[in-house]
Amino acid sequence: MRKQVLALSDTAAARIRQLLQHQQKPFLRLAVEAKGCNGLSYVLNYAQEKGKFDEVVEEKGVKILVDPKAVMHVIGTEMDFVDDKLRSEFVFVNPNATKCGCGESFTTT
Repeated sequence: MRKQVLALSDTAAARIRQLLQHQQKPFLRLAVEAKGCNGLSYVLNYAQEKGKFDEVVEEKGVKILVDPKAVMHVIGTEMDFVDDKLRSEFVFVNPNATKCGCGESFTTT
């Protein structure tokens, strides 16, 4: 059985739904890019349509497109949303990731 690419917490799904409705976009796209001292960083953007090789994650009433280059780095990740006095952001709990020294990037094993 294939492992799920991405799981969403209830708070992440609710925030994504709110953002997509406000922007009038059908998808949120998750990608990774080189950043930080030696690794990768998560990148979120709105998307109007699915790319040819995008992985579609449909959960809790929202659709997230995962860039094909990101799939191997995010398999098994849970996406959460934190909103408290200090921050309001999406948080990625990736069991395959190791944070780098600067805290801005990660590597996968």
